[in-house]
Amino acid sequence: MSLSGFAHLVLGGISTSASVEATARNAYERNYKLLFVEDAMAALSVKEHDRAIKYVFPRMGIVRSTAEVPAAMG
Repeated sequence: MSLSGFAHLVLGGISTSASVEATARNAYERNYKLLFVEDAMAALSVKEHDRAIKYVFPRMGIVRSTAEVPAAMG
């Protein structure tokens, strides 16, 4: 992951606990500031999605809804 000149990433995607989580861990290790858009990602089950949203992502960044993103970025 190389995003020269960028310090923040907004994350969403198809697989909350696989692709999104893997990308987030990679970015977090490289000191990016992370914003997770909880209703812009999905998982195979609600339980799987909720685990990442409630327990994993808050340790790496902030979790917000799509409606809250503009305020979180300001």
